[in-house]
Amino acid sequence: MTDRLYQVELTASFLERLDAVEEFLAGADAHFAYDDLLAELRATVFPNLRRFPRMGRRYLEQPPQSAEALTLLTRLPAGAADALREYLSGDYLILYTAVESTVHLLSIRHHRQLSFRFARP
Repeated sequence: MTDRLYQVELTASFLERLDAVEEFLAGADAHFAYDDLLAELRATVFPNLRRFPRMGRRYLEQPPQSAEALTLLTRLPAGAADALREYLSGDYLILYTAVESTVHLLSIRHHRQLSFRFARP
């Protein structure tokens, strides 16, 4: 029996946040860390999520406390917040959701960056 593999898709907001991580690391004179991040995504994170899409912790296991985060959650479609998951990889936190046979990477941040930012409609 063959394991079912999920597709991993990078959303526009994930790519924007990836650019922000690159800027953050450049500002810290750690350009090499960005290359390491890209290698880790390709070699470990993507393959893990393809095989085990629900391996990340449910985002709402520890609900956000800030008014801003709570407001953003109310803007999501019904049930969407329950599907959000967090994947920790080294110094990075990745926010994603698995829908049907696709893992959608929504955001990424270095643990020293302030918060996730969702694209505005």
